[in-house]
Amino acid sequence: MSQAPSAESLAKAARDAAKSGGLPPVHLWDPPFCGDLDMEIRRDGTWFYQGTPIGRAPLVKLFSTILRRDGDAYFLVTPVEKVGIRVEDAPFLAIDANSAGTGADQVLTFTTNVGDIVTAGPEHPIRVERDPETGEPSPYVLVRVNLEALIDRKSFYRLVELGEHHVQGGESWFGLWSGGSFFPVIPSADLP
Repeated sequence: MSQAPSAESLAKAARDAAKSGGLPPVHLWDPPFCGDLDMEIRRDGTWFYQGTPIGRAPLVKLFSTILRRDGDAYFLVTPVEKVGIRVEDAPFLAIDANSAGTGADQVLTFTTNVGDIVTAGPEHPIRVERDPETGEPSPYVLVRVNLEALIDRKSFYRLVELGEHHVQGGESWFGLWSGGSFFPVIPSADLP
């Protein structure tokens, strides 16, 4: 019987995969499922292993390169093993946002807690979920295939200042332009 994967074996496999440059092609790998690892990504972007925060940013960044989402489940994937991990909300946190241009020509660029830089647009849409009870928004941007970043509060508040009203689907929405696309945040009628 093979030994269950450990954080150390996964880190080594991720380092080996990273030597090719860029992100490993985790979407192409189809290794056997090897069980769950006691690893969790909390809503604030902190990674935990066996209940303890992973304090080494380079190690978190390394693990993030082999992260994959299949359906509603998250996995760390190497060419030879696939282990389940828990993700409280989104696996990444957008910790900064910059804008250039205005209106439909505006471009919003996000930086995540693991160093990804993405420009919102058709390939990297922004979406906002609202808590049905409180109305509190949870904004996200797609970073990689099936992997989103929760946009942190300070960045979202800065973005809201750039928002505009635009008719989409016959309804007026308050939202954000980026990369030639309009991303609705809240129906205009729901604004105070």
